[in-house]
Amino acid sequence: MTEQPGPVFAGRAALIFGGAKGIGRAVAREFALRGARVAVADIDLAEAERTAAMIVEGGCQAKAFRCDVTSDASISEVAEAAEAAFGDIDIVMNNVGGILHGNPEDIPVAEWQRILDLNLMPAVRSNAVFLPKMLARGSGFLVNTASFAGLYPFATTRMPYASAKAGVIALSESLALYLEPQGIRVSCLIPGPVMTNVLDGMKTWTENLEMRGPGSDLDLKTVEDVARTLADGMEAGKILIPSHDEAWETMARHAADPDGFIRDKIAEVEAGDYGKPRIPEAMLAAMKVKAN
Repeated sequence: MTEQPGPVFAGRAALIFGGAKGIGRAVAREFALRGARVAVADIDLAEAERTAAMIVEGGCQAKAFRCDVTSDASISEVAEAAEAAFGDIDIVMNNVGGILHGNPEDIPVAEWQRILDLNLMPAVRSNAVFLPKMLARGSGFLVNTASFAGLYPFATTRMPYASAKAGVIALSESLALYLEPQGIRVSCLIPGPVMTNVLDGMKTWTENLEMRGPGSDLDLKTVEDVARTLADGMEAGKILIPSHDEAWETMARHAADPDGFIRDKIAEVEAGDYGKPRIPEAMLAAMKVKAN
């Protein structure tokens, strides 16, 4: 296998689709702190510019670009602009995502299409632009953002999202199998419960429906925690990088008895446990200070 030379971040150019807010913003800042020049691409140009300004104020290099990841042309235009600013793009992160809430019988087929087009297809469109260039160079790093919702069954109130994120995980694993022997590395960030703005603008298709979470044994994490976990994992050569190490124990239980795992989840909900994460005391205190 051909090893990618040099450090992961220092002196590299990174393009983050969906880098304006939440996990994307935290990752952009973390990559920059580790020495990368960062192109922040997002449909919300004002927030992308704010993220880039934060990075520049910290003494690092960044530029903001508007991008609609549901458009092939928009992705191509941003790729050209980012390359004009920073040269060859060494790291591409596909981080755009959107969520919804509802029972499957209430969700229109068109909404399934929208969610798949927002959560899975941007990575496909991005690969179409960047993979040929990385293969020609024999180096590069692809990063895709998935979710615990695609890792094991629990997200019954957002099945289109879970399906898309499962696809992202499968895509990432197969890309790693294909690309790593050719010098291109692949990582898949798999966030569990994280304090983000992902629920902003969420469409609800079923009223009075309790949202199910990945497990009440999990603690809510900050986006900064997740960004560090991702960057550390990339530097360690990891392919699948969950935000919480507890995911591996859960996956082991699921693999050992898939039917039993599903029935245990049914029993949990019947007992009133909807898998919602714990909020650490320090985070609660910070939230109170911010509210005041």
